[in-house]
Amino acid sequence: MKFIIGKKIEMTQVWVDDKVVPVTKVQAGPCFVVQKKSENKDGYTSVQLGFGSKKEKNIKKPQLGHLKKVGTETTNFRYLREFRIEAEEVEKLNIGDNIKADTFETGDIVDVIGTSKGKGFAGVVKRHGFKGSKKTHGNKDQLRMPGSIGATGPAHVFKGTRMGGRMGGDRVTEKNLEIIEVDGPNNILLIKGAVPGARNSLVLVKGDGELKVEEMKKVKKEEVKKEIKPVPEKMEEKKEEPKKEVKEEKKEEKK
Repeated sequence: MKFIIGKKIEMTQVWVDDKVVPVTKVQAGPCFVVQKKSENKDGYTSVQLGFGSKKEKNIKKPQLGHLKKVGTETTNFRYLREFRIEAEEVEKLNIGDNIKADTFETGDIVDVIGTSKGKGFAGVVKRHGFKGSKKTHGNKDQLRMPGSIGATGPAHVFKGTRMGGRMGGDRVTEKNLEIIEVDGPNNILLIKGAVPGARNSLVLVKGDGELKVEEMKKVKKEEVKKEIKPVPEKMEEKKEEPKKEVKEEKKEEKK
């Protein structure tokens, strides 16, 4: 299975033959393998990837120790996400491996997971698509009301009843989206159609196929030699005798 972490940039359109196709531009990768989980130790098999970066001072010490096991140049990852895969695929990966956007190809069918835009409190017309009441004489302010919510016998509202409430901010998966173009050097994917989430929001892209991985050379810590700096010699004390003589001469002149 192919998978990568990305960031939604914006929507645009491209020409494919003689047709204009709406696409979403996604900054996909580079991602690094941070941890491998096995069924014997963790109860399930998955791979944890790191994406993005932030300042080391904003990361807690336990997380820093977890991230430094990667051993690559960039270890202060902003996002950590897991992908459930088979045990055979986990064994092929090593901690520190790099996954880039070129693991996908033009024409691949993928699923994109993201968090939808938060809309706040919304009524039934906006949230569930209710038609509303007729705009005839006598309805007054009842045009967008939900109406009856159930029988009076049970004397309670059933679970799942469509009513007004918080809208958006949910985990959404858009399936069977086609990749129109892959920009390998810039790690950008152009995905046909809309992708859940606002601009600069995190998205997970996964699809069928063989995952391409680039092995990264681990950076060795150089031994820092402490150089003993020579202690500077004490400055010679300034002679105060000439100054005193000058002061004595001035006193004589005043007399």
